[in-house]
Amino acid sequence: DFSSVFYFNFVVCLVLYAGMFMAAPYIAKFYDDISLTPVIRVLSLTIVISGVKGIQQAYVSRNMLFKKFFFSTIGGTIFSAFLGIGMAYVGFGVWALVAQQLSNTMIDTLILWITVKWRPKKMFSWQRLKELLAFGWKLLVSALLDTGYNNLRNLIIGKMYSPTDLAFYNQGDKFPKIIITNINTSIDSVLLPTMSNSQDDRERIKQMTRRAIKTSTYVMAPLMMGLAFCAEPIVSLILTDKWLPCVPFLRIFCITYMFWPVHTANLNAINAMGRSDWFLKLEIIKKVVGLTILLSTMWFGVMAMAYSLLLGSVLSQIINSWPNKKLLNYGYLEQVRDFAPGILLAVIMGICVYFIGYISLSVIFKLIIQIVSGALIYIAGSAILNLEEFQYLLGMIKSFMKKS
Repeated sequence: DFSSVFYFNFVVCLVLYAGMFMAAPYIAKFYDDISLTPVIRVLSLTIVISGVKGIQQAYVSRNMLFKKFFFSTIGGTIFSAFLGIGMAYVGFGVWALVAQQLSNTMIDTLILWITVKWRPKKMFSWQRLKELLAFGWKLLVSALLDTGYNNLRNLIIGKMYSPTDLAFYNQGDKFPKIIITNINTSIDSVLLPTMSNSQDDRERIKQMTRRAIKTSTYVMAPLMMGLAFCAEPIVSLILTDKWLPCVPFLRIFCITYMFWPVHTANLNAINAMGRSDWFLKLEIIKKVVGLTILLSTMWFGVMAMAYSLLLGSVLSQIINSWPNKKLLNYGYLEQVRDFAPGILLAVIMGICVYFIGYISLSVIFKLIIQIVSGALIYIAGSAILNLEEFQYLLGMIKSFMKKS
């Protein structure tokens, strides 16, 4: 199975790369910038490299060898960061970004191949592949729809509005997305294989889904609310004051991404029970709704498009949870009751640290006080309210400390 998927996946990636290679001049023409052609062709090599890495990642997830992910990811990130910054410093311009992304994928892949024992064998079974494709093609189509939809806003902003508008929009997206992507990917990689092992026990899957939603939103909410309410000093300190116009976008994205773990838990539960057909149906419904909202708001400015993303995310939560009302007897209202306490506490914490920002101090000292105060308020509030998620995490920490 692994070998058959590896060869098929690699060939598909080569075809996709060929498509991007030929499409590059037309994409460059769309943006009226012919210099994009070689950039797109080189950057698209990440498709082929990811095709080599994909089965290694699947093997690691299936066998829960998550330390392999850690070392490959940290290795690729550190190497590419030094390379990208170095090339930018000596004047390579956009090619520094290309090298950064390409080297990140290459090093990540190389470390996985060195540390993971699996290797493709000289065997291929079309029959076995068809069985896997019967489940997997729906996830592939869902992923393509999701990727196309997520990048559509950038395409529209880049075409209808100024490069400055797009820069502020993307910069506002960057900080919360870095946090949520790393944490959510970690949850996702563990949750699906764990749930799959219990796919015949629906009560067990419900318990895992509930635990994932309650714990992950409890952790994510203070991070996103803290970032949202402290956005101005953070942007001013890290990016300088010229990037302050990205703050409203950053706050919108923080609220949007705060609920991503709810999406992840619901969708993993559906996939774990082998219902990729439901997964695809949900994706189509969400994209029709999201596209309708986007096309209705794109004429009213970039900020309206950002708010449309937030509205689409809220509606997607409800859509994603709908099948689990039937499959697990775990509907959206019950889920809201589970994650609401942590989010409400995080909002209160955020308001408190926001007013602390009016203290007359340097930006860095003010930010330190806000972070420390926010953490203390959230922990103290959790203890006073005796939140179950707080007690659960506290128990995990105590257990870890005893073992170490």
